[in-house]
Amino acid sequence: MNADPGHADSANDGSDSTAHRWITTAVTADLLRGALDLEYTEHGVLPHRLPARARAQNVDGQLAMAESQPSGVRLVFRTRATALELDTLPTKRVYVGAPPRPEGVYDLLVDGRLAGQARADGGNTLTIDLATGSVEQRPGPVGTLRFTGLSGEAKDVEIWLPHNETTELVALRTNAPVEPAPDRGRKAWLHHGSSISHGSDAASPSTTWPALAAALGGVELTNLGLGGSALLDPFTARALRDTPADFISLKIGINLVNTDLMRLRAFTPAVHGFLDTIRDGHPDTPLLVVSPLLCPIHEDTPGPCAPDFAAFRAGRMRFVATGDPAERAHGKLTLGVIRDELARIVEQRAAEDPHLYYLDGRELYGEADHAELPLPDGLHPDAATHRRIGERFAERVFAPKGPFAEATG
Repeated sequence: MNADPGHADSANDGSDSTAHRWITTAVTADLLRGALDLEYTEHGVLPHRLPARARAQNVDGQLAMAESQPSGVRLVFRTRATALELDTLPTKRVYVGAPPRPEGVYDLLVDGRLAGQARADGGNTLTIDLATGSVEQRPGPVGTLRFTGLSGEAKDVEIWLPHNETTELVALRTNAPVEPAPDRGRKAWLHHGSSISHGSDAASPSTTWPALAAALGGVELTNLGLGGSALLDPFTARALRDTPADFISLKIGINLVNTDLMRLRAFTPAVHGFLDTIRDGHPDTPLLVVSPLLCPIHEDTPGPCAPDFAAFRAGRMRFVATGDPAERAHGKLTLGVIRDELARIVEQRAAEDPHLYYLDGRELYGEADHAELPLPDGLHPDAATHRRIGERFAERVFAPKGPFAEATG
């Protein structure tokens, strides 16, 4: 295991005198937050962010990979343990011809404050060729994380799992008993969006913009940000409908342009249907529709989006829009078209739905932000931009006059 100095260390060096006193605790649903389902595998437990019924209706490998990556999923428990170990089996991604992806980070929070970070050795490897669409998986060994030097006082411990690596949880060991953390009375925020909401190039799982916004807002996050897969799928709407929440936000648009999935004629009723389904389960819950952040390559140019293979060969990951702006006349979607239509839809529905709100995504990341913090690959924000987006969201949405103020009061 690789770890930040002073926060975690190797689990196999034999130096910890507590090793003979480990207590193994089964990883069960009452110790996990942010997952909608658990799959029991030959190795242990695999958290899922979509329920089994939704997964059964999905035929897209990208969505299958995205929902199994545990963005926002964390182990949460109360303990007096001064040391803990977690055995995991991650699945790491390799893109042929592209620079290596950063390894997944595990964030350790104690009483809400970052107390350590670690990375897991071993794991499976998923090799993806964007040019051909081929995917090859190679199995690998289980890795072990160890955190030591914690206070012996009773404390709330959270281990945030890597937002960008499918992670099977094999075993949790501590040198003192573990019990589920008590309910602190925090409201539940349910969010759905694209790879930016999933975490894209955030520094760590507790610093994706939704995680940062949740911490600033003092709420419990369930993050259904699904990289490449916020596509108005009915089974995703039903998952949102059936998940308890005090307030819900939906960030809609960029993936529909990326994939060139539909035209304006299909988009409008699809948005209405998505909202109708959510309202079947949450008729009065504050519901915020967020339009796309600024993304210059797709502001006025339709998709599909494609890798810039010349940049790949030079060791840089970049994406380009391949559509023709003239095709907007035939109903092709751009971010500008989607913003206008989402604003119109929300205004129309809000006449009968007083708990429905709209936020222009450029209030979270707009032209001035792009001039200062450009998107490194043309599509995804970096770690500093995730922080800015999270802070902006908290300021506008969880503030006393924000759309979620009543639910958080």
